[in-house]
Amino acid sequence: MVRMELVKIVIRETSDHQLIFLKEVDGERTFPIVIGFFEAAAIDRKVKSIPTARPMTHDLIGSILLSLESKLEQVVVNKLESNTFYARLYLQKNGTKVEVDARPSDAVALAVQADAPIFVDEDVLNEVMKSN
Repeated sequence: MVRMELVKIVIRETSDHQLIFLKEVDGERTFPIVIGFFEAAAIDRKVKSIPTARPMTHDLIGSILLSLESKLEQVVVNKLESNTFYARLYLQKNGTKVEVDARPSDAVALAVQADAPIFVDEDVLNEVMKSN
């Protein structure tokens, strides 16, 4: 697995498709992931520390995890199939590890909210680099 960081969010108000860019922490590889407007807005709000009057969906999920004394340990973009990325959330509660399927957009939004690390499977990263 390769540790990544969120380096750019592109929000286009005239499009349903937004972009986030992940970059290798200890390297130069970078790639975009197409996400929805609401997920991009949630990530952007958190990165810019913009408060909301009421909890938005990703804030709510983060609050639920805290209330259940669970921690988001990391997210992993683990698969690329038919131009669609897949991700996993890795949670921990009282020493028990739980793995949850997630869309990469939601996984990244939750990682940003929880300050959890983002990883990409080496095979996925290599496949992305081949197609660029």
